[in-house]
Amino acid sequence: MHNNKNFQRRFLPVLIAGLSTLSLSQLANAEIMLYDKDQTTFSTDGYVNTFYVNSKVDRAGDQYDRNQARVKMGFLPNYIGFNMGKQVDDLKLGARASLLVTINDSQTDGTATAIDVRQFYGTVAKPEWGEVLIGKDFGLFARSNILLDEMLSGYGQVSDSLGLVDGGGVSFGNIGTGYPYPFPTSQITYRTPVMDGLRVAVGIMDPVDTNDSSALGKAYQKNPRTESEVTYQFDVAGAKIYSWVNGSYQTSDNTDSSVNSVTSKGLGYGVQAKMGGLSLTGSGFQAKGINPFFTNNAGKATLREVDSVGYLMQGSYKLGKNRLALSYGKTNDDGNGVVGSGADYDTRGIALFHDVNDSLKLVVEYNQFKIRGHDTVAQNEDTNTFAVGAVLTW
Repeated sequence: MHNNKNFQRRFLPVLIAGLSTLSLSQLANAEIMLYDKDQTTFSTDGYVNTFYVNSKVDRAGDQYDRNQARVKMGFLPNYIGFNMGKQVDDLKLGARASLLVTINDSQTDGTATAIDVRQFYGTVAKPEWGEVLIGKDFGLFARSNILLDEMLSGYGQVSDSLGLVDGGGVSFGNIGTGYPYPFPTSQITYRTPVMDGLRVAVGIMDPVDTNDSSALGKAYQKNPRTESEVTYQFDVAGAKIYSWVNGSYQTSDNTDSSVNSVTSKGLGYGVQAKMGGLSLTGSGFQAKGINPFFTNNAGKATLREVDSVGYLMQGSYKLGKNRLALSYGKTNDDGNGVVGSGADYDTRGIALFHDVNDSLKLVVEYNQFKIRGHDTVAQNEDTNTFAVGAVLTW
């Protein structure tokens, strides 16, 4: 049984209300130091953004076609983060907690604004051997794909089929049209020191059910999910190059012998080159038995060992306080996506970012999103979105 339709009805409203993409402290201009004494530090950083948005929806069925105006946050959520550091003998101890907030109150629950914790982890590091992270953080598979997205502080796609036009949470940026979202999860991850630009990260993650959870038996995983990422930075001919390869592997079984086990595996990759004000980024992924929208199979949709593949091509140019970015991303999914069967998803975007100062940014963006079903035109969707907003960081 392939229960993606049940997944849509049961879980998508919850997911969209609470979903946040990567809200890492590196997006803030500078942290505010609250305490720095006796080799102990405590600081805060934050991100606030709001957009006026108008989406024109064209789907099969006249009841869906409309122009919808919204005032809501963009691809990144609003958040406040707290960071701790402490030197104890030859070990550097650290911790981070980030509280992610949707500004869109529920129309059914009054002011039930969602607050979500996507990062809550500690680190132990030493220059000679690297760093160990314990706790909850974003995954490694597809991590750099999304972190280096040129449109990260913009708006992006809002598929009506996914409930995003009317949803209370973030938009999806390029999630599902170029890369899956590396969902935060509990993990134990080791990172090497940076060695001449090379760094390796390997981790074990809390596994997720990927086979039939509605069967008479019980889904289970004998081993944790394993993920890894290798990054390499170098300079060539005056350009700064950042490249990466990441991956994921997991098996999921069932105590009912009639239910097939599912092996889930994915590979992500990409390169970003910067020279002067010009930045060019190309990334992609290929996966089997993985939801092409989010890596942890949120909602326990029944997955199959079918393929999904995607890529994202982007370029931007910064001149003074202005940066113009162009983006095109596409994912081809053979049937693990949330529309219930195979489909192609693609997004085209153009955005202008203007830095008022180091902490305030203005954004104007136009986005075109498409779904083309493999089996039926009833899955098709065209949603064009105009967004203008402001981003405040500290």
